[in-house]
Parts: sequence; structure tokens; C-alpha cells
Amino acid sequence: MLSVNAAHNIVGIIGNVISFGLFLSPVPTFWRIIKKKDVEEFQPIPYLATVLNCLFWVLYGLPIVKKDNILVFTINLFGFIVEMIYVGIYLLYSEKKKRNRVLLILGGESVFFVVMVLIAMLAFKFKNRALFVGIICDVFNIIMYGSPLAVWRKVIMTKSVEYMPFFLSLAGFANGCIWTTYALIKFDLFILISNGLGAILGGIQLILYACYYPSTPKKNKGKDAGKPSEVQLAGQNAV
Repeated sequence: MLSVNAAHNIVGIIGNVISFGLFLSPVPTFWRIIKKKDVEEFQPIPYLATVLNCLFWVLYGLPIVKKDNILVFTINLFGFIVEMIYVGIYLLYSEKKKRNRVLLILGGESVFFVVMVLIAMLAFKFKNRALFVGIICDVFNIIMYGSPLAVWRKVIMTKSVEYMPFFLSLAGFANGCIWTTYALIKFDLFILISNGLGAILGGIQLILYACYYPSTPKKNKGKDAGKPSEVQLAGQNAV
């Protein structure tokens, strides 16, 4: 029979694999931007938000905040690097006004993160540090889970799932479920809150898909690329 530690690690590795795939899911979109040398109507805000979100989960995964969280640390470090590459591609092919706005946001995020790290390290002892950082992580995750709501509204209004790809929706739901399980094996309230909500929203998204797939025009079914500004899925946070 598996020990608690072994089960915890196995589930965490599965979660890493799914999250790895989710982080790489926008690659076709950015490859299109590179080929066209144009960002078109692409909206960088969700990716900028994910950069900061990953940074805080990286901090949460460090031994100076919480011990035995290496799997949380590794996948979010990977996510941070990937998201920064996406943002870098946007900066390379966007016009000056858009580029300056993104750089301003990145600068603001950097200052905010450094300030929060200093507060966590200097104002809190180790036993309370995870509480402070965990609350910040959950607040950001909950805010980010609001991004699919616009897509849900579009699905309901158009009665079409064109901009809600099935496999990404399924992966987002699975991601939330796996990390919820991870949080329950060795109880972690902050990972549980974040991913429990993600699993619920991911489940709702799959229900919407089932309801509106039959009414989606045939030419749009399975159109998984979508517009980069449209595809924001529930449960797509790494942790």
C-alpha cells in the first residue's frame, strides 16, 4: 500500500504534467504571431496576470515559506518562464504604445512582488509566512478565475462553443481536480481553495460545452485555436 508521501508525490507529478500541457497550450497562438509579425487583437493582460500568479506560487513553494512543496515550486517556475517568453514575443511584435503599457505593468508587478516578499520575510516568522503568502496566492487565483466568465457569456449568447475548446476545458477541469486531491492528501488549505474553485468552474465549463455543442455551427466545431483574446479557461492556473 502506498504511503501518504508517495501518494502525495505521485498526484503532484500528475498535476505537474497536466499543468505543463496547459502552460504550453497557447504555443500555436504565439507561433502565429511570430509568423505574421503582428499581435493582431491579442490581449496580453491574462498572461501578465499569470506571470505574477506564478511568481507568488513559486514563493509559496520555497522552503523559506513552506516545506515539502517542491512540486508546487517547479511547475510554477516553469510556468513563469513560459509566460515571460509569451510576453517577450508580444513585446517584440507589438507597436510602441502597447509595448510601453506592458513594460509599465511588468514594472509595477515587479515592485509589488518585491514589496510582498520583503513583508513576508521581515514582518512574519516562518510559522505565519505560509499564511500570508497563501492568502495572496488565493486572492490572485480567484481574480484570475473571473476571466472565463466573459467566454461563458459569449457561449450562452451565441449558443456556440467556438471559443471554448473542449480539450483545454477538460484539461483545466482535470488540473483543478488533481491539485485538489494533492491538497487533501497532505492538507493544504490554500491549494485546496484555489483548485477546488477551479475544479467547480471547470466542471461548469464542461456542462456548458455539452449544452451548446449541438447548436455550434459545424464549421466551428473542434476549432481549438480560437482567437488569443477569447480563449481564457477555468482551471488554467498551474496550482
